Amino acid sequence: MSTERPLSSPTPPSAAASVSPLKAWITAARPHTLAASACPVVAASALAWRADTFRFVPAALCLLVAVLAQVAANLSNDYFDYKKGADTDRRVGHQRAVASGWIAPQTMLRASLVTLGLALVCGLFLLAYGNPFLLLGAGVAIALCVPAYTAGPYPLAYRGWGDVCVLLFYGVIPVCLTYYVQAGTVTASTAWISVALGLLSVNILLVNNVRDQEQDAAAGKRTTVVRFGRRFGTTLYLVCAVLAVASSWPAYFYRGAYTWLLFLIFLAFELVTWHDLRRLSGSDLNRVLGLTARNIWIYTLLLVSLLAF
Repeated sequence: MSTERPLSSPTPPSAAASVSPLKAWITAARPHTLAASACPVVAASALAWRADTFRFVPAALCLLVAVLAQVAANLSNDYFDYKKGADTDRRVGHQRAVASGWIAPQTMLRASLVTLGLALVCGLFLLAYGNPFLLLGAGVAIALCVPAYTAGPYPLAYRGWGDVCVLLFYGVIPVCLTYYVQAGTVTASTAWISVALGLLSVNILLVNNVRDQEQDAAAGKRTTVVRFGRRFGTTLYLVCAVLAVASSWPAYFYRGAYTWLLFLIFLAFELVTWHDLRRLSGSDLNRVLGLTARNIWIYTLLLVSLLAF
């Protein structure tokens, strides 16, 4: 039996009246997760700075594209997760705007498309900074994957491909493209750092999936945590953190042993967060989600300090 809801599903009046329209839209954009899109651009720009190829305009355009694309994805997920029954009144995560009755489903869908359109328009200006066919291909991939993550006949997040998508679209692709439009090439060091950022962004998804395991299973959302269990999810979180530090080895050539001292400090933050992930459950994991996003910023700022000073 399908769990999809009709577009005309009524919204609870009490819930809809509980927040202002501005707060509803801010909540839907999920600013607490935007480190996943901003940090790869900042890190790649720091690498370009180190190579004396930093260019402000393409870097700023990349930041706009990345953040707008993530906001579009968040709005799209808000709509399609509601439609597929993954967001219910039993949700323990941060409130979703459509499921809470704050924003009408069709309005949310239109907002997602408009935001994605703005990201693509910003991306068009990047065509002047590299191979236009390569950059157009990246733009098409982003435009297709934003809705395909939770929509269509094969929603990627519902088939266990969410972790791979996050690794690519919040790590490898934004880091490599941001560096490319500034330097005209992609170095091996850039590729390694892109993997590190992608792995750290995967941890944001893992916290979500550990927290929402029961609701996802009931809605037919076969995340890796639903498939393999909570322990798999918490263990993978630690593995991603360790591999992210290991993938950062090119930074060693900039500051020597001092590099590893800084990354060990970062790893200490990750271990504390991992401990919280293991011992907490339900809505308490919302705090762990925020800490995981904070850790990505810590990693990025440490990397910038190694590259820029």
